[in-house]
Amino acid sequence: MNTDGQDGGGQRPRTRPAGQRGSGAGHVAAAKPATRGPAGSQPGDTARAQAGGTARAQPGDTARAQPRDTARAQPGRDVSRLSPEAQARIREMRALDWDAGDEEFARTRVDVATGTQAPGGGAGEDDGDRDGLTDVPDGVRLQKVLAAAGVGSRRHCEELIGAGRVEVDGHIVRRFGARVDPETQLIRVDGRRIPARQDVAYLAFNKPAQVLTSMSDDRGRATITDYLGDRAERLFHVGRLDYDTEGLMLLTNDGELAHRLAHPSYEVLKTYQAEVPGPVPRSLGHTLAAGVELEDGLAVADKFRVLDQVGSRALVEITLHEGRKHIVRRMLAEVGHPVARLVRTDVGPIRLGSLRPGSTRDLTTREVGDLYAAVGL
Repeated sequence: MNTDGQDGGGQRPRTRPAGQRGSGAGHVAAAKPATRGPAGSQPGDTARAQAGGTARAQPGDTARAQPRDTARAQPGRDVSRLSPEAQARIREMRALDWDAGDEEFARTRVDVATGTQAPGGGAGEDDGDRDGLTDVPDGVRLQKVLAAAGVGSRRHCEELIGAGRVEVDGHIVRRFGARVDPETQLIRVDGRRIPARQDVAYLAFNKPAQVLTSMSDDRGRATITDYLGDRAERLFHVGRLDYDTEGLMLLTNDGELAHRLAHPSYEVLKTYQAEVPGPVPRSLGHTLAAGVELEDGLAVADKFRVLDQVGSRALVEITLHEGRKHIVRRMLAEVGHPVARLVRTDVGPIRLGSLRPGSTRDLTTREVGDLYAAVGL
């Protein structure tokens, strides 16, 4: 489209009878009285020439030419806090008006100093940025995997890659076009593993009292399955809670993570709140930390504190890293404070929070990463 007000390649202007009023600004001259020009010209020729020469530079045409250029001139997300190298890669990507699915970006490189394009290699593929990762044929772009895992928007994930904060199988990757297999490869952001597989579920469940920690019961008692609805995944409960104990349980179909979280050798801390008879002596915390001898061996509390005391009742909090059967109830009964009500509030880095009894919620990407870290995955 010609937008500079010149005649478009000698195209003959449209004629309009002298004196007829036009609707556009380019036809205003046609409404003026015709004046006779030089010999050989006809009345109205001058007006028609003026109209034809200006019709192509109207405000509507100018407006149509502006949006594309204006949109490209708008500033993107602020990347001033990134390293100079990361900022350069982001500018390369934006200079191409690049989209995450644009194959052309993977084959074209922009010199940000000159603004010229040169074939061969995508952004971040200079000799100094090469990594040891081999792209997976028909794999998924790394930034797409990160976004699908809930790390952030596609743009934010690209900035993380450009800043060198993402690694795949131990290799730091700065290439926006890197292709990976989320089913088999380990992907970490800032050193934390992310749940890249789309077929794995991680849930927090607030188990009510008098619900069996099982997926089924031949005696017809309520089980945790009754609260999960029609889920396609086959979920496993991580550890157990007593029939009368309430609170946080983790459910997942990630077998390796579930095994490590439940195994005593990984010493994942679990925190409980218990209603017990009061008053509670100040020395009780030291007694529990030193260890209480039970019929199956010494039981040691990692932390203990009194949350509240009212009359003859007290609310205490106790944290342990082991999970022997009925261990909290047995420990407190042994020191003279049998439990009236018991609620588990924390499993490792995961907290029960305001989750209602009988309800579930999906763990966040950060929470799953924290669980991986807690058991060395």
